Amino acid sequence: MLSRGDNACSATSNYPGDDYRRIVRSGRRVGGALGITHAVFRSPEDPARFGFIVSKAVGNAVTRNLVRRRLKSIAQRQIVEGCAGIDVVFRMLPASASASYTELEVEAHRALSKIRREAEAS
Repeated sequence: MLSRGDNACSATSNYPGDDYRRIVRSGRRVGGALGITHAVFRSPEDPARFGFIVSKAVGNAVTRNLVRRRLKSIAQRQIVEGCAGIDVVFRMLPASASASYTELEVEAHRALSKIRREAEAS
């Protein structure tokens, strides 16, 4: 997972949040009903890293944490399935508060598939 502080994942960052800003500002973007997915490709042998932006617009702390936990589970499944060489940030919209796990998973898979197709085409 992308980090907010000083740990091994942020070895290339000078300040907390640099990775998030870099991915959101310069990455490929795919929008959906529940969120916007930003991605930057890295070396294929690098492990995939996932980050989550779930603002207060999504709901109270309990709701935001539920959405974040679901996304972490989805990201972990992506890693187990062999996703590598990509940094991904999921920025969730308020509609994600009422979405089920399955709906979040379908949207995440759709967004990541579209990003990969666009990268292969270019």
